[in-house]
Amino acid sequence: MEVGIKVTVQDTLANIEKLVSVAYATYVAKPVGAGKIELKPVKLLSRQDHLEHSLATERRRIRLDYEQVFQNLMQESDKEDGYCDTLKEEDAVSTDLTHVQSIELVLPPHANHHENAFGGQIMAWMETVASISASRLCRSYPILKSVDMFKFRGPSIVGDRLVFNAIVNNTFQNSVEVGVRVEAYNCEEWIKDQARHINSAFLIFNAVNDKGELLAFPRVKPTTKDGVRRYHGAIARRRIRLARKYILSAKEDEPSDPWKRSNQVYLSYSNIATLTHLAAKPGWEITSTLDDIKIWTHEEGDVLSFKVEMQVKIPSDLAFSLLSDFTRRQQWDKYYLTCEVLQAVNEDEKIYYVTSPSMTGYKPKDFVVLVSRRQPCQPSEPYIVAVKSVTLTSMPPSSEYCRSEILCAGFQIYSDSSSSCTVCYFNQVTLDVLPHLAANLTGSSKSIEDTALACIKFLELEGKKY
Repeated sequence: MEVGIKVTVQDTLANIEKLVSVAYATYVAKPVGAGKIELKPVKLLSRQDHLEHSLATERRRIRLDYEQVFQNLMQESDKEDGYCDTLKEEDAVSTDLTHVQSIELVLPPHANHHENAFGGQIMAWMETVASISASRLCRSYPILKSVDMFKFRGPSIVGDRLVFNAIVNNTFQNSVEVGVRVEAYNCEEWIKDQARHINSAFLIFNAVNDKGELLAFPRVKPTTKDGVRRYHGAIARRRIRLARKYILSAKEDEPSDPWKRSNQVYLSYSNIATLTHLAAKPGWEITSTLDDIKIWTHEEGDVLSFKVEMQVKIPSDLAFSLLSDFTRRQQWDKYYLTCEVLQAVNEDEKIYYVTSPSMTGYKPKDFVVLVSRRQPCQPSEPYIVAVKSVTLTSMPPSSEYCRSEILCAGFQIYSDSSSSCTVCYFNQVTLDVLPHLAANLTGSSKSIEDTALACIKFLELEGKKY
């Protein structure tokens, strides 16, 4: 199960609340005996519950895919020329000089009623030994910035000796990564020197001077084969962290993200999460109704979005299959001239190249888009097909077309019965879409309704073939 944790600080006199940190912890239920414990599904009572449940599913996909992404980057990390430069630097500090070891005895106050050591206590000990390791590279007290890949691999109980080994893996100008490994021994294991590996984590620190300015860390150089592995591993993890930070906090003035190995998982997450958040926003206002079609708009500051709701007489899973195959989009959408698959990343993620006709005498437009699709985890949840623009180095802009962007678009498909469904199309308006929406809102055009009718007709005709 996933548990979300949000820490805030409140100043009641100034009526200010500051966010300290946000974390998501994953727990497993401890079985009694050999069998696994089946957890009951959570009850989703509100729109916010459905939103958080959907995002938790995406975060689980990230966790499951992390190891493969990391291994792919490790294969590339030996090409980083920074490592070769470090070996040539005479003033680079050996990582061996940053090794710190600490031993703690688990006592009753450190454990719960099952006599298992508190996870928070182990984390505190890990932070202490890691900060000592990092402090050997700076003349200041290191400040913990983030924790990467903290895993509890096994329990420790009252009476265990815990051995903490910390060492700097790599430095990156204003930050340093410290790896910490925790091994546990009971009395018999201590005598036989048989350790249990119970925890590992990578802690990232900054250091600041008296003025609050970030301090630079010296370069480090590994001296062993394992040190080289950890050195490259730190580079790979940093690339993943930067990709995650950039994508999950991306601003609207930078709509098109580069598609690279280091950020593929997070781009997919961002694609689904952005559409899910847009659909869940309160304040949608209906602007047009035509038979089985409703058009809604949503304003938030300078951001305008619209939603088209369609009632379709085919099963929801079939509508999902047809709408997620963008090579068939031009069969019902006149604004799609051509559509070809550039990359079939996996069953649920594909990158398409799309061309659109010329509007008002300008060049025709083209798009490079990521299409992410998800099936519902529960019957009450929708099928999702999310779309956003990405940048591919293999498909640069052409002089023949005007490269356009899709910030956030896609479908949510809800099952109404075994033979009908509600299809909702969402689009965060860009300059390319604004003329169509404006014409519809003023009544001078019915292009959105016409496209929706064509979509319904296409789905229902295809539905008769199954």
